[in-house]
Amino acid sequence: MSRPNVLFVMADQLAPHFTGAYDHPLVKTPTMSALVERGARFDATYCHSPLCAPARFAMLAGQPVHKIGAWDNAAEFPAAVPTVAHYLRLAGYRTTLSGKMHFVGPDQLHGFDERLTTDIYPADFAWTPQWGNAGERIGKWYHGMDTLREAGQAKVTYQIDYDEEVGYQATRRLYDLARDPDERPWFMCASFIHPHDPYVARPEWWDLYDHDDIDMPDAWDASSRDPHTVRIRQGIQAEELGYTDDQVRNSRHGYYANTTYFDSWIGRLVGVLEETNQIDDTIVIVTSDHGDMLGDRGAWFKMSFHERSARVPLIMAGPGIATTTIGNVSSHLDLLPTLLDIATDGGEWPELGVDLAGRSLWESATGGADEVDETTGEYMGEMTSHPMFMIRRGRYKYIHCDTDPAQLYDIEADPLERTNLATESEHADLAAAFAAEVDAGWDRVGIREQVLASQRARHALRAAMDVGPQHTWDYDPPRDVGNIYVRNHMDWTTAGPRSRLD
Repeated sequence: MSRPNVLFVMADQLAPHFTGAYDHPLVKTPTMSALVERGARFDATYCHSPLCAPARFAMLAGQPVHKIGAWDNAAEFPAAVPTVAHYLRLAGYRTTLSGKMHFVGPDQLHGFDERLTTDIYPADFAWTPQWGNAGERIGKWYHGMDTLREAGQAKVTYQIDYDEEVGYQATRRLYDLARDPDERPWFMCASFIHPHDPYVARPEWWDLYDHDDIDMPDAWDASSRDPHTVRIRQGIQAEELGYTDDQVRNSRHGYYANTTYFDSWIGRLVGVLEETNQIDDTIVIVTSDHGDMLGDRGAWFKMSFHERSARVPLIMAGPGIATTTIGNVSSHLDLLPTLLDIATDGGEWPELGVDLAGRSLWESATGGADEVDETTGEYMGEMTSHPMFMIRRGRYKYIHCDTDPAQLYDIEADPLERTNLATESEHADLAAAFAAEVDAGWDRVGIREQVLASQRARHALRAAMDVGPQHTWDYDPPRDVGNIYVRNHMDWTTAGPRSRLD
């Protein structure tokens, strides 16, 4: 196979459980389902860290959070960290980013040749947590029950504005790539904000669903909440303000509608590939940065290692990819080596600047076997005072935090994670083995000291940046208007045919 193009499409806060492509009986995702019908669906893929910026940084770098300091949504992504965009450039690819990547810091490209839009979120240190006061709510920006009260319909929101821009710029760039005489393969990341809360959808997407049909969260014993879920509920003011069944149904309705809206953008992008005869030369990959609890366990949004928060969709379709379903455990850490295998046609990779934490999924995506069935996760964000770690191996998931009782779940037998096996004597040896693995694998005390030092420094920097002249790192996409359409230094008789694609 010659080296294919790659269209990499990301959602924000999309759990696979709430998509038709992963067998939800109600949610309409026809494009994702069509990709599954001709491609590979990965059924146990996790984000490495269930929070926007850390998830994305770890994915791009192929390294765990503690290796690159990607602690939270206000942690700088260092320019010295090589990313998949750097490596694909070395492999001869053109690289484009349209949409959200939540880069924090002055480097707003991180190896991409071009970036077509600004980000939807700020690039500074304003959202820094404070583990010294872990229960403190960051009121300026933090999710809360007001999100559930806002859920419903609107003709336009800032999120709709953003995704319309992301989609427009991505589709236009796909047309440009089709008529560009440059024959190098390309990698495009189109990264949308939906179905991220607040759960507000345009009427045409909302009306696809009968409100009375919207399913509610599965019942469970609220007394069995783990301490981290309790902290999350306090942080989002679920304990203080509460919420009603009507708000839950509205929120899930809006989420489902916006999931279909996101799917429609995948369809439009794939449609451009078909229209421009690029579809047979392009691998399409769909994923998300993390999921959304959407009311399960009484929790909302992300920030935990429970399934709906930490699992992500992963679908691949295109040349060389088998029609298959893969049950092996995998994660975002595996995407960089997978993309390197795609870019090099399974040959020699560019020289790596650092060791990668994951393995390539290309063998399993093309119908082969995968001997690996495990991954790890790290969380150092809000509503905790100590690092949290996850190990998922085979059917079992183990979650550790120094302040909390251990959690052990059999995901195959108990997909809703209602029974904590760590407290049962017949699983004591397994729980002890996982605990020993956490001890051996992570310097928990040292990592916590790094997080606290980073938070102190960033709070000081943020305070200083609020004094005097304001300078922003937010990306301002360049637009060379002197060299587009028809200009006096161009011959319009050649400019027209050059831009035409029949």
